[in-house]
Amino acid sequence: MSRHLTIPDAAQRNDLAAFVERALRLDDAAVIRLRRRSDGLVAAWVGTGLEVLAVRAVAGEVSPDDISCGADQLARGLRSAATDGRVDTGFPMDSAWRGVLPPENGFTHLDDVPAAVLVDLAHRGADLAREQGSAHGPPASLLDQDVLRVSAGDVEAGVPMRCVFALTAMGFVPDSPSADEIVRIRVLPAWLRIDARFGSVFRRRGDPALVLR
Repeated sequence: MSRHLTIPDAAQRNDLAAFVERALRLDDAAVIRLRRRSDGLVAAWVGTGLEVLAVRAVAGEVSPDDISCGADQLARGLRSAATDGRVDTGFPMDSAWRGVLPPENGFTHLDDVPAAVLVDLAHRGADLAREQGSAHGPPASLLDQDVLRVSAGDVEAGVPMRCVFALTAMGFVPDSPSADEIVRIRVLPAWLRIDARFGSVFRRRGDPALVLR
């Protein structure tokens, strides 16, 4: 079966290219999973190296409906896309994707938090990581620390620092957000979801080791 990704609009290709470049900064061997959503958009998924998944959706077509490719190959394909928007995704890497993806729907909305709060937490976390970190990166104790707690009714969830780092490292919130810009926090029993202006991050609840890449 032939594999192809087509993104006719140049602005959408640039958006996906920015996502892929951010992913490569976190992991130069990153694998991107491209999956058709029920609304017709193409969702690009990546593991951030923080036991957190990141996703951005663009308008386009992917065939088959679910493929994986190297981020470096996809970046090259996006830079040299054909005039019709057809993108070379390189060699198939479906076997390189480990772990499951969260469902599209069914999440419970817990709270909306000012984006500026997340940016401030990321800056403070980065300062602590420089003080406490090593050649292997920030300590797990810092990454696993819940820096926010949100609730709605009897449903409550903590937001660990690793999700805040993933959100900002992927550029999903601006460095200087406006006062009215928010991020939306939602949950399923098995997933924490944080939606920002430019993308979303997901963290497995209960056993994050199940989500690797």
